[in-house]
Amino acid sequence: MDNVLTLVSASPNELLVESVAQTGKALNRLGATTYEPIWLAPSQACDIHFSNFSIEDAEQVARDSLKSIPIDILAQSQKNRKKKLLIADMDSTIVQGETLDDVAMLAGIGPQIAYITARAMNGEIRFEDALRERIAMLGGMDSALFDQVAADLSLNPGAETLVRTMSAHGAYTALVSGGFRFFTAHVAQWIGFDLDKGNEIEIINNHFSGEIIEPIVSKTTKQETLEALVKKRKIDMAETLAVGDGANDIPMLQTAGLGVAYYAKPIVTSQVRAQVAHSDLTTLLYYQGYRKSGFVSN
Repeated sequence: MDNVLTLVSASPNELLVESVAQTGKALNRLGATTYEPIWLAPSQACDIHFSNFSIEDAEQVARDSLKSIPIDILAQSQKNRKKKLLIADMDSTIVQGETLDDVAMLAGIGPQIAYITARAMNGEIRFEDALRERIAMLGGMDSALFDQVAADLSLNPGAETLVRTMSAHGAYTALVSGGFRFFTAHVAQWIGFDLDKGNEIEIINNHFSGEIIEPIVSKTTKQETLEALVKKRKIDMAETLAVGDGANDIPMLQTAGLGVAYYAKPIVTSQVRAQVAHSDLTTLLYYQGYRKSGFVSN
């Protein structure tokens, strides 16, 4: 039982016992040794432990076997499966949408800023340059726009359960965003992150000056924060989990023991093997072997 294949359907009652058995038989036909499936959530999430077969091939077999079901699939080693540290991006990962785009929409310049955001998240333009350009466009506007956006923030499904469940089991949780500290602090307090980090925007007389306060939280910052926390917490990198969706998350995702692309941009999914594209953020708990019965919501 060296490795484990985890299957998570988009909705309850979509993953049938027969479908899981079919996947196990497909693995057996190709030479894998499989064991009795372990259900993490009835008819939704299941582990198939296996040996004598590569994790990449196991994932492909499962995709071929279950191609008619909207399902997220991950094969991995059982070693260090439960993580001791979670580091997460915020915009479009923990919260729905992009907070800067939401601010711009209220300010009446939504399309202009959203266009730049999309290009940056797709890796078409340098993140730092895109951020400075967008902040300049907010110059002179009322800083109360931040309060309005914060009041209307919505979490992505499963976000709070992910953070609180890992915290309850002793993991350290960090929210690191290329967005703004104003929002990361709000979200961290809301759902229980231990640490938050984001960019600071200059405000003068309750109005945005159009300048960002250096240094910028960039893709390098995210990776360096992960590495610093590993050193500070005295854990192995293999014991870490990272999740994000944009180009500026790639170094962090590639460095973590388990980096997960969450409904991510194509540039991310092309470089990060572990993905969530059908279900919600509780899938990151299933990937670690947590059972639904042990989830913590608040």
